Amino acid sequence: MNIKDRVYGDVEISEPALLDIINGPTLQRLKDIDQAGYQEPYFPSTQLSRFEHSVGVCSLLKKYGAPIEEQIAGLIHDVSHSAFSHCIDYVLDVGSEKEHNHQDNVFDEFVKKSEIPTILQKYNFDLDYILNDKHFLLKENKLPDLCADRIDYSLREARVFGEIESAQYFIDNLTAENGNWIFKNFESAKNYAELFLKLNTNYYAGLSSAVMFRTVGDYLRHALSKGYISLTDLYTTDKIVLSKIEPHHKNDERLELLFDRMNNKIGFINDPDNFEGEVFCKSRAVDPLCKQNGEVKRVSEINPSWNIILKEESKPKHYFIKFER
Repeated sequence: MNIKDRVYGDVEISEPALLDIINGPTLQRLKDIDQAGYQEPYFPSTQLSRFEHSVGVCSLLKKYGAPIEEQIAGLIHDVSHSAFSHCIDYVLDVGSEKEHNHQDNVFDEFVKKSEIPTILQKYNFDLDYILNDKHFLLKENKLPDLCADRIDYSLREARVFGEIESAQYFIDNLTAENGNWIFKNFESAKNYAELFLKLNTNYYAGLSSAVMFRTVGDYLRHALSKGYISLTDLYTTDKIVLSKIEPHHKNDERLELLFDRMNNKIGFINDPDNFEGEVFCKSRAVDPLCKQNGEVKRVSEINPSWNIILKEESKPKHYFIKFER
């Protein structure tokens, strides 16, 4: 399989296990899952699928010499996302608005119910080993560290949002050593950290994203409460869920209002003194490792002022939303 990737350029995937997983229904479903949730009304012409990101994580790991087991883990890491991605954290009362972790909480069970275990068994891979992130430090790591997931979605979305013309500068300055992602110099590490901060401020945890999460969450929760969709439907695709709800608009004024809100057709303000709903957004900042005078250091060690940004941006963002109607 040859891929023209917007971040890594020409990528060839030939490992049979990877190809079988990519072509299976669980990965293919991600082609119709929006990476951000429901991005078009808030950030027009910036659509990105969970499928593209998943293959991207696998490609990044392959590019830097990760073992095939880690490539598989990277490829499947997002398969448990529901329709509308992290909007699900605002639908189900699971307490995950601040962390956006519903997908992680159901991941193992979701994978085990899919065709993926059969594929892994076919090629003599251990499912339990693949599901244990402790084996894959390049693939997954906690904030503020880098990991393949974080690197891929940030560079990919920076391209989609037009914040960078090419990711090549960052790719050329990035190395993978002893389970760590390390930039070759302080300048490139600092530039990446600042790019990630800009993405977090303007997109990941910005006001428009907060409204997207809340309005899509409200719409889906109402549809669930009325029986227009089931919990099972949420694990199909964005289009399928919308197609099941749409016929009910004409007989449900509340549903129609919520639909207009989630499509950004109704104005809103963020005002802690005059609001009808609170919204929390997961907020992120990174503190990359880099080479400095022959030593490996964090950006914050070289530039202590970055610690202030890390502390502030690691707190969930809190918004107070008032709609015009």
